[in-house]
Amino acid sequence: MESERPVLGPVRAVLIDIDGVLTVSWRPLPGAVEALREIRQAGLPVALVTNTTSRTRASIAAALADAGFPVTAGDILTAPAVTAAYLAEHRPGARCALLNSGDIREDLEGVTVLDTDDTDAVADVVVVGGAGPEFDYAALDRAFGHLQRGARLVAMHRNLYWRTDAGLRLDSGAFLVGLEQAARVEAEVTGKPSEAFFAAALAHLGVGARDAVMIGDDIESDVLAAQRAGVTGVLVKTGKYLPETHEAASGTPDHVIESFADLPALLGLAQQEL
Repeated sequence: MESERPVLGPVRAVLIDIDGVLTVSWRPLPGAVEALREIRQAGLPVALVTNTTSRTRASIAAALADAGFPVTAGDILTAPAVTAAYLAEHRPGARCALLNSGDIREDLEGVTVLDTDDTDAVADVVVVGGAGPEFDYAALDRAFGHLQRGARLVAMHRNLYWRTDAGLRLDSGAFLVGLEQAARVEAEVTGKPSEAFFAAALAHLGVGARDAVMIGDDIESDVLAAQRAGVTGVLVKTGKYLPETHEAASGTPDHVIESFADLPALLGLAQQEL
């Protein structure tokens, strides 16, 4: 186990990214199920915080439970769910053009999503989720048209890629940059790395930033973003982790471990009385 700082102080709650930390292509990484069970048995509250936009919270919980993880939908905070809350607060009643791969409308409670087949519909907001086959020229051009007519741009995240069992795959952050440049707008980001996302997770667990730790495989969006929000950051060398991105990062993680399986030892669960 490698750590930038040798000692991790007492922790009252754990924030955990899913993809690349617990699973890859929804298959458990070695030791991840056992590590999460150990954390649960120690009595630590857990929130699974993910930018995954291809599944609802219920679907994610079912997939993880089937793989052996001790989680329920109530443990999961997704970028779509946080986006729905953001739109309700900042753009109430807005008509939204959704560009996303996967059906997440269940987690967009209260959001008016336009029918993609209605070419005459006028959007107040373009909402960009996760990339997939739906991100073709026609869809991107429709989004560009809405933005030209004054729609705001809201992005669930800025991830450039994620890891699957077939390797790294391109994500919506790459397309988002193009839309911003072409339409001369700047996206409002609701998922990681936004501070609002981490604030929502901490509120969900009822703890302060100093009492929590965030574990992720994306050094910028997961770890350094959490540290900017006052949360202790732990980087794992699984998932999308690359040595070159680690070396070129805008900051230094509080801790670095080989995998999530090493987290109980870092937390000192064998010695720490919770």
